[in-house]
Amino acid sequence: MDCSHFDAGRCRSCTLLATPYEAQLAAKQQHCVEALGARTELTWLTPVASIDAGFRNKAKMVVAGTTDHPTLGILGQDGGVDLRDCGLHVPAIQAALPVLAAFVTRASLQPYDVARRSGELKFVLVTASPEDRLMIRLVTRSQEPVTRIAKHLPWLLEALPGAAVVSVNLQPEHKAVLEGEREILLTEEESLPMAVNGFPFRLRPQSFFQTNTEVAAALYREAQSWAGESDPRTVWDLYCGVGGFALHLAAPGRTITGIESSIDAIASARQASTDAGLPGLTFEPGDATAWAVAGQLVPDLLVVNPPRRGIGPELADWLQDSGVRRVLYSSCNPVSLARDLAAMPDLVPERGRLFDMFPHTEHSEVLVLLTRA
Repeated sequence: MDCSHFDAGRCRSCTLLATPYEAQLAAKQQHCVEALGARTELTWLTPVASIDAGFRNKAKMVVAGTTDHPTLGILGQDGGVDLRDCGLHVPAIQAALPVLAAFVTRASLQPYDVARRSGELKFVLVTASPEDRLMIRLVTRSQEPVTRIAKHLPWLLEALPGAAVVSVNLQPEHKAVLEGEREILLTEEESLPMAVNGFPFRLRPQSFFQTNTEVAAALYREAQSWAGESDPRTVWDLYCGVGGFALHLAAPGRTITGIESSIDAIASARQASTDAGLPGLTFEPGDATAWAVAGQLVPDLLVVNPPRRGIGPELADWLQDSGVRRVLYSSCNPVSLARDLAAMPDLVPERGRLFDMFPHTEHSEVLVLLTRA
């Protein structure tokens, strides 16, 4: 991918952009192999590559500059760096960002000035579905500009007919936090339809979903295939998010329980399972570790998809002693994955595959199948 911002030194977020993509992929694979150590029982499958541009389904843009001349991008040493034309984003987002910049001016939204701690609009967050529908979230310091945003919303919806959900998120604190707890919906639609592998996912404003839709689809298909080999009757999906793994693993006669701390994500998962007409799926809000440790029975298959810190010592210790026979571990951090595996030696990595969700960076997603020795 060619990028004038990288070449000019304005943005270095894509730290590996100067490295040929094939070399990036090989280096990530080697990092995963080294992180998990020499394991003769572990077979690494061919990595799943991404397209190298136009793959990000979500934009997280810092708003800077002035009301009349806003920038949407990142903060540089001399103020905002405008990245509306960032080549990472899917075309629907690239087309939407100039319109959203114009909306900042039209609605008289003052960009937040970090140094002066003044202004209102902090971030513009945009998520796009494969059908080019959009969810737009404006993160503000207070509720003060909401009336103006609502007043000019018809203009925005006319300019961006693909916009399904528009909301304002209130983040009043002066710290590096992307969003606050309170979300004010401005549209009738509360969730963004997100079709993946034929499943009708629904993303609410504070739901998490992988940023690379095509590679996420490949990850879910792989998990579906690996799980099908043992045909489990009971499955727990911990850190289930909006139900990506759970919906793909659903099958006649199989019961799946998804656990997730985000209320928004649980609502999205429940709606998706209802829309898909899939039986045997239950989603409950809660802490994954506390829920598992408190359980009286263990599932035939456990799926975990934790944040970068991994599942942690308590859940790893429980898994080691639980008697669970098979685990699908999806990790976005090979280092924490290796640490968790060391804490549960009776669960042996049998198969692994790298999914390149994040080209041009050192980040990657790894799916590992663990079986009890």
